[in-house]
Amino acid sequence: MKKRYFVTGTDTDAGKTLVACALLAKARSQGLSTAAVKPVAAGCVDTGDGLRNDDAVQLLAQCSLPLYYEQVNPVAFMPPIAPHIAAQHQGKRMQVERLSGFTNGVLMQGANLSLVEGAGGWRVPINERETMADLAKDLSVPIILVVGMRLGCINHALLTAEAIVGDGLKIAGWVANCIDPNMAELDENIATLQHRIQAPMLGQIPNLTATRAELRVDSCQSYLNLNLLLN
Repeated sequence: MKKRYFVTGTDTDAGKTLVACALLAKARSQGLSTAAVKPVAAGCVDTGDGLRNDDAVQLLAQCSLPLYYEQVNPVAFMPPIAPHIAAQHQGKRMQVERLSGFTNGVLMQGANLSLVEGAGGWRVPINERETMADLAKDLSVPIILVVGMRLGCINHALLTAEAIVGDGLKIAGWVANCIDPNMAELDENIATLQHRIQAPMLGQIPNLTATRAELRVDSCQSYLNLNLLLN
């Protein structure tokens, strides 16, 4: 079994990394091999050994294959800004073909579950004409959509789902991540999305901001149905 998915979100901070790490951790607990790639990351720190992004570090920690950091995050930028703007500031130009090559290098290692995490949302630019959506299309893998549950998320989620399907890709499932602990009519919002997104809901994650960082992934696992992705 070799399952591969691209993880996108309705926005920055929707919870892509938390969901991806929890799915990988759950797969590992079932004895499955795991791998992950975050092809582009902005908001990195210089560790002396190179730029490091916290999301990518978390993903690497959930990889059972012996990957090194640069495989998981081949393109890293220090400022926490849109990646294409960060690239412009450095006089560089990212390309889907190159990012896809980096990513396929990991996917070809054949883990039972491999996840590719995008940057920001579906239409985040890579260069003046290509976006993260083009990378997902080039990889030709199903999509996991993480919806950050807060006011306005219905519009963001439905537009993103519509764009994914319009781009010719399949939504394997979506996750309701409750990032606003005080969201009004949460259940009604989730029910609306369940009715309108033509893909299974993989789980509803409660707000975990009060949980210690090292426990969030463990806590998140129990709320996700991994079997929907493995069957």
